[in-house]
Amino acid sequence: MTVQAMFYVKEINHRATHQPGDVNVEIKMAAAFGTYLHGLPEGNGDWSKWTPTGEMAITITNPAAIEQFEIGGVYSLTFEKAA
Repeated sequence: MTVQAMFYVKEINHRATHQPGDVNVEIKMAAAFGTYLHGLPEGNGDWSKWTPTGEMAITITNPAAIEQFEIGGVYSLTFEKAA
């Protein structure tokens, strides 16, 4: 079984690195609901009966991956147990 979740980006924090040209960005996300899902299908019913609550943070060091995230953007996550 997979569990679908919708999260929005609430913070993008650029961190200093020791190597010139290297990047280190922390992306903080929270469960999306209400106005964040305006025009999008409700995606948190798999794991939350009422108002969804959840947070996550990831650190990204790949510039191309960092460019995929924007403040307020809503992202679909699929959780599936690794085989």
